[in-house]
Amino acid sequence: MKQIKPIVVLVSVLFVLILLIPSMLVIPFSGKEAVKLAEERQSNPEPPQIASGPTVEVAVHRVSAQKIENVPLEDYVVGVLAKEMPAKFELEALKAQALAARTYVVRHMLSEEKIGVPDGADVSDTTNHQVYKSIEELKAEWKGDYDWKIKKITQAVKETQGQILTYDGAPIDAQFFSTSNGYTENSQDYYKNEYPYLKSVESPWDVNTEKFHDQVQISVADFEQKLGIKLGSGNDVGKVTARTQSNRVATVEIGGKSFTGREVRETLGLRSTDFSWERKGNNIVIKTKGYGHGVGMSQYGADGMAKDGKSYKEIVSHYYQGVEISSTENFLNKLTVKK
Repeated sequence: MKQIKPIVVLVSVLFVLILLIPSMLVIPFSGKEAVKLAEERQSNPEPPQIASGPTVEVAVHRVSAQKIENVPLEDYVVGVLAKEMPAKFELEALKAQALAARTYVVRHMLSEEKIGVPDGADVSDTTNHQVYKSIEELKAEWKGDYDWKIKKITQAVKETQGQILTYDGAPIDAQFFSTSNGYTENSQDYYKNEYPYLKSVESPWDVNTEKFHDQVQISVADFEQKLGIKLGSGNDVGKVTARTQSNRVATVEIGGKSFTGREVRETLGLRSTDFSWERKGNNIVIKTKGYGHGVGMSQYGADGMAKDGKSYKEIVSHYYQGVEISSTENFLNKLTVKK
């Protein structure tokens, strides 16, 4: 064996030292830096990231700011779900709502007719379409509850990602509301249009939930002024002349004039079209059952179904009759080409 020259040994030692010294300097600090970074993330966490398919953004008209904001589809669904259903609800109910929210906006984006929004917008951020808030707005609103709420909301969106509800191959009009009177409403009994998937179904899970009963008191003078009628001096208020399949008021006669239940509800600001009333002196006491128009999915009903162990697929199949859960891919590709 040949003897190794001292110069070779010296060069080798120097080379090893050059490699080791920077690492030795970093090691004492790396643990501290890792802890520091972890603490920073914990104190100001970012929402879980959702992988995206085709790049599609929703043009949201931010009404208060009077601007149009382009929001990635799945981020938009997070912002809608956060405002349209309480985060305390069961995960499967939240997933059903996420599916409805995504379906609703995809249908609107595919439509050539944009109602109630300025040019360039798909939807507004109000109840005229779906209520939407950004992550920054949710952080300010939820404060100390932000972490658990955004985690649960994002999980519901993530576990339904790429899914919408269709009927005959097209996205449905995924109507939803807060609380039923024990039944949902046929679409044609509240709106003009009849949809085969928006049929009246039983919803017993809503009964006696926190928003099931409500009572308001209106002065006779306000009642007459708002409806444009005169009641006279008797105790009679009005006579229900027809009811819908779900036992809501279809038509009613008041002061010699005929109204639909929807007209009365919207004019007087009632929670539901399932109402009854009684005149007490100079006031009229009105009692309602349920909260909302009653068409489509009941949110409290969905939560009740989830508590009974039903999956989000079973929930949407109950409230939207005859629908299928389909992939968004073809629809999003159409939107990408369209834009």
